Amino acid sequence: VQRNAKLARYLPRLGWEVDVVTGPGSPDYSWAPIDETMQDDASPAVRVHRLPSPEPGFSTGWRDRAERWLFLQSRWQRWWEEAVSSCALDVGRNADLVYASIAPYTTARAALRTARLLRKPLVIDLEDPWALDEMMIYPTGLHRRVELRRMRNALASADGVVMNTPEAEARVRARFPEVAPGYVTAIPNGYDAADFAGPVPPPSEIVRIVHAGSLHTDFALRHRRLRPLRRLLGGAEPGLELLTRSHVFVLEAIRALLRERPELVSRIELHLVGALSDADRAALGDAPFVIEHGFVSHGRAVELMRSASLLFLPMHDLPEGRRVAIVPCKAYEYLAARRPILAAVPDGDARDLLSEAGNAYLCRPADVGAMKDAIADTIARSESGIEAPAPNSSLLERLERGRLTADLASFLERVIGGNAAALSCAASSTAHTTSATAGHTTLFADGRAF
Repeated sequence: VQRNAKLARYLPRLGWEVDVVTGPGSPDYSWAPIDETMQDDASPAVRVHRLPSPEPGFSTGWRDRAERWLFLQSRWQRWWEEAVSSCALDVGRNADLVYASIAPYTTARAALRTARLLRKPLVIDLEDPWALDEMMIYPTGLHRRVELRRMRNALASADGVVMNTPEAEARVRARFPEVAPGYVTAIPNGYDAADFAGPVPPPSEIVRIVHAGSLHTDFALRHRRLRPLRRLLGGAEPGLELLTRSHVFVLEAIRALLRERPELVSRIELHLVGALSDADRAALGDAPFVIEHGFVSHGRAVELMRSASLLFLPMHDLPEGRRVAIVPCKAYEYLAARRPILAAVPDGDARDLLSEAGNAYLCRPADVGAMKDAIADTIARSESGIEAPAPNSSLLERLERGRLTADLASFLERVIGGNAAALSCAASSTAHTTSATAGHTTLFADGRAF
């Protein structure tokens, strides 16, 4: 959500005209509840074209299973492809570029179709690395191979590809060499400095451990139950552990510390910011130190991050030495909050990033002992009045969204220029080129992404 909203804020400042084609904003998608305040991030110059309601809900139950196993198109996919093509053809005639935020991945086909009909270059932005994402679980190995082929066809048909981590970019280059190497780049999600410009909350005697975002307890427990079958069918990454991306292990760490030092029970709080599932709540038990905030606005989430003594960043796990391809969006905002981070992360870009930042306790995702020690050290620092280390300032500068959007704009310019040159060499119709002060791009995102 933030990635698209912030692009719509900063691209007009760089001289680009922006049309957004998006869904009506159906509230039934649990992974992306609607935050109306995010609309404030878009520039007033952005023209937003919402597709007509009603938006079909995502399939559930046996219909969802049938679609997954039999490669069937869902009602939502059919609605999106028909509605977005009609709208985009109307508003995108004078565009220089189609920029497609591919979430969910099934929207890639509509983006390709629209770009071809408009005869415009297409840039695909993958929020996560699609079939190269080790968190993606498929019914069988055959389904994974089919999805890899779909990904290959989509990226090879695009004029430019934007990934959001260096590892994801490297995987695309290695797996799909037919994708033009000069037109694949990595633009991290980053953070908006303006969101963190207010006064810093005063220090507290209470040690507040804050987690912001979704927990994955129900998803993880289901994977544990089905892991032997999934191992047999080949639909999941070998050695994948998802429960570590929940609050389960940090709860164990806090309870272990309180068994050693019961006098700390009134000094430790675990703040959970975000909607909780029944499985998330069941894992809490009767823990007296947990404070639930539920889903809050982005502004309120930032306030809670900045009030933290320790920000908790859990991730899924793989066997040691195998790198993961994603960096959770919250990692960048945790850095911007300038608070210490307890990062229970595997090898990969997230671990590299936080190691460079210099203000994180790093441990393996299931290392309860290391988490307990990090919390104890945070308490000791608080009692001694030792100031928490600040993150690497040069790293923060590189991750600021205004700078990242400028990097993206340069990449889009290169795609437009390359497309114009190809058209000229092919002696086709005169290409419409763009300067950095006269760009016009159409962004595509569904109603849950903008």
